[in-house]
Amino acid sequence: MRRRGRGLRHGMGQLVLFGVVQARCCAFAVALLAGIAGSRLLPDLPVARYDLVLAYGVLLTLVARKAGWETRRDTAVIAVCHVVGLLFELVKVRMGSWSYPEDALTKIAGVPLYGGFMYAAVASYVCRARRLMRLRFTRYRAAATTLVAAAVYVNFFTHHWMPDLRWPLALAMAAATAGTWVGFSVGTHRYRMPLAVSFVLIGFFLWVAENAATYAGAWSYPQQLTGWQPVPLTKFGAWSLLISVTFVLVEHLAAARPGHGAEARPLPSGPRRRPDAARWVPSPPGTGPVGADRAGRTVVSDSFKTG
Repeated sequence: MRRRGRGLRHGMGQLVLFGVVQARCCAFAVALLAGIAGSRLLPDLPVARYDLVLAYGVLLTLVARKAGWETRRDTAVIAVCHVVGLLFELVKVRMGSWSYPEDALTKIAGVPLYGGFMYAAVASYVCRARRLMRLRFTRYRAAATTLVAAAVYVNFFTHHWMPDLRWPLALAMAAATAGTWVGFSVGTHRYRMPLAVSFVLIGFFLWVAENAATYAGAWSYPQQLTGWQPVPLTKFGAWSLLISVTFVLVEHLAAARPGHGAEARPLPSGPRRRPDAARWVPSPPGTGPVGADRAGRTVVSDSFKTG
């Protein structure tokens, strides 16, 4: 019973710590959403609300960089995702998927320039998670995952006049990521989960965030123009697919740094194991899954705790 009690306390402690780290990863997104919600409480001003939100997003980006939330490379990656998101918005708004009903000087073809910050916020989360949780990927098939993610991005445009391939693409993504694990740290402990599962979990919380964003007036779906309604559950599946686009963008751009996110190498196994094979030690804070052999050399492993 004591052992079970200690295990339960440890598990709860890890869960709380995981939540704290996740909150830190979401700092930019939460601050952006809070600013959008707060803008609705402002009195009538000579400046349009969408223009103020754009200025707030730019200021928030500078603050995040200055405060150390983002590195210089993170900021560049997030900027690319901002542009990719704006292109997505221009097409979807033109097709009537959603709208930005208020006037603003910084609107292009019905899309305020701050719209790209929604996607930048998701990219910020991915970049922060990579660093704070020390993400490492095992058996990641970059070419296959990128190809399917690109098809997902294109399908969100073409399904307006061609068959919607969302379900076939979901199956293709499951196949491309089959056997791919993402290892992450919670404190000094390492855990792992299938990459596809992480897409689904992130997609769910993005759907929750989208409900909050539309309630705050960030944008409106057609059924919300006469009064707010919950975002359809189908958007949960859409976000689970769309997060793969952000993931591969961040992975490709961030991988330009040598050794960043490199796949962990397993130990030799079987009769070829050398007499001085590695003995494993817990990972110290701020490092990846490392160990030391008997000669003092540092080695890397993809063996993670799955507790």
